[in-house]
Amino acid sequence: MARGPLFQNDYSPQFSGHETFPLRYGWLKKAFDRVAETESDTDNRTACWDDDAIARFGVGKNMVGSMRYWAKAARIIREPAANTVETTKLGQLLFGKGGLDPWMEYPATLWLLHWQFAAHPERTTWFWTFSHYPAITFEREGLIRKLDRLATERGWSRVAHTTLKNDVACFIRTYVARQPSGKTGHDDALESPLTELGLIKAIGKNDGFRFVRGPKSTLGDGVFAYALVDFWSRFYPNAATLSFEAIAHAPGSPGRVFQFDENDVADRLAVLDDTTSGALRWSETAGLKQVVRNVEIGEETALSWLPSDYASRAGKEAA
Repeated sequence: MARGPLFQNDYSPQFSGHETFPLRYGWLKKAFDRVAETESDTDNRTACWDDDAIARFGVGKNMVGSMRYWAKAARIIREPAANTVETTKLGQLLFGKGGLDPWMEYPATLWLLHWQFAAHPERTTWFWTFSHYPAITFEREGLIRKLDRLATERGWSRVAHTTLKNDVACFIRTYVARQPSGKTGHDDALESPLTELGLIKAIGKNDGFRFVRGPKSTLGDGVFAYALVDFWSRFYPNAATLSFEAIAHAPGSPGRVFQFDENDVADRLAVLDDTTSGALRWSETAGLKQVVRNVEIGEETALSWLPSDYASRAGKEAA
């Protein structure tokens, strides 16, 4: 198997900046709404993120920068030109008028966000830790040292130790909730919503952590199929079939990013035909375990599989 996309030189690694603040509840909706409000304006980036945004969003300047960063990382907005910001189809589906989950009340949204953050090699700490870290447990300082070594090996310049330290701290805060102390209470608004996924657990008393591998009961088949097609289109764009090995183990794959074991991946692939209305089919013909793509699948088709994971919302609205 190829060593994986992290070892290609066709992307720009990203370490800390505004993202040193972990994602917080409400940020994505606020950022999306502001971009949607100004989308019809010419050169609207300034209108979205200028000094007035501090008062508009009710947060400090650095946090406005973080809101912008996380909204772009989540791919609910994009900046296609120097002074232009626009909403994406994914953003409109989730947060637009009549959107599936404007207040991020459903696990499907959190899994989608995790996928956007951890499945793309440009977000180096997220991608490398989920796709390349060689053990189930890790310590904060050990992760920093490995990323430092990676930056040196790849010849990435200007990656200071402080930058890596901040990035790892943000990464951990994204997935691991702080334990309330006697001096401070537990404020959910200050925690990242992705802590609810339970992908990483704190262990021991020495800043240790553990990846939680195995089945993910809150991850719907629609999100899995969407992630599979996204992975396929970016890393194997010309392939009509995709092997079980790649889906379960390749860097940036659903198996890696969602922390599945092989049985979990097999269970998901077994229902792909139903989930995708036959667009993807699981095959074990002639001893080859692979997914067959029966038709070309664009973004809109992949997005059409997501509402099934919000069935409870549809039921409530119908009632």
